[in-house]
Amino acid sequence: MKTLFRFAFPVVMTVALLLSGGSARAAEGKINVLIIDGQHNHKWQETTPAIKDILLKTGRFNVDVLTTPPAKSPPEAWAQFKPDFSRYQVVVMNYHGTPWAPEINAAFEKFVQEGGGLVFYHAAVFSFEKWENWNKMMGLGWRNAKFGDRVAIDDSGKIVRQPKGEGPGAGHGPAHVFEVMIRDAEHPITKGMPAKWTHVKDELYHGQRGPAENMHILATAFSARDKGGTGMHEPIAWVIPVGRGRVFVSLLGHDVPATTAPEAAALLARGVEWAATGQVTIPPPK
Repeated sequence: MKTLFRFAFPVVMTVALLLSGGSARAAEGKINVLIIDGQHNHKWQETTPAIKDILLKTGRFNVDVLTTPPAKSPPEAWAQFKPDFSRYQVVVMNYHGTPWAPEINAAFEKFVQEGGGLVFYHAAVFSFEKWENWNKMMGLGWRNAKFGDRVAIDDSGKIVRQPKGEGPGAGHGPAHVFEVMIRDAEHPITKGMPAKWTHVKDELYHGQRGPAENMHILATAFSARDKGGTGMHEPIAWVIPVGRGRVFVSLLGHDVPATTAPEAAALLARGVEWAATGQVTIPPPK
């Protein structure tokens, strides 16, 4: 089953980085990944190691982790936060916290526009509400109903787009087990994945808001009203082209069990590879 969704408008800082050495990063054929964490309303201290382990076990990646200063750190701590995006092919966001300096934002936008990959993992869609181009790269995020458009799919498979101010804003009911449905079985990320699978207990986000430009929905989950949901099929995974770069968003993974569930882990790893290269060699889950 394929659903395409496209629109024409397009204190001390801990840095777990740079210590891994250039030789590992230069390993032939491997993709260099940077995970950014350090502030969050979720347990990033647990999920970042899980994400790193998922990626390393594929044999496809070298992975560094950059941890930002804690919230309310003094300016001198943030002065040391100078990520070198040019060392990587893809950045995985596991961060929601203090806005970055304008020069970092500009460097990151340049990185993606010139071909770098960007992956949003679960609650990273909470981040940087006031960064206009960030919202464009993300497509949809955890925003209130007045922020931007909302996108969902009805029971017939039709895309439903609600303008800002209409319908629900971002939210989720109690964490529960739910079914994930692939909407494009031919995209490199989802090709070979089960057409449907039962995902473990997780948060099912609904009512995400944003510019929603050039989105291509890969997977959805039904947000049941008896579970505090909307009665619609909500986007769970999607991609967006940004210049020569690629963005992949997966809303799965509230905690370690939800992150490491076989299908969710495979979707994430395959999405990271695609964001970096435009291709996928990592096999789907058995």
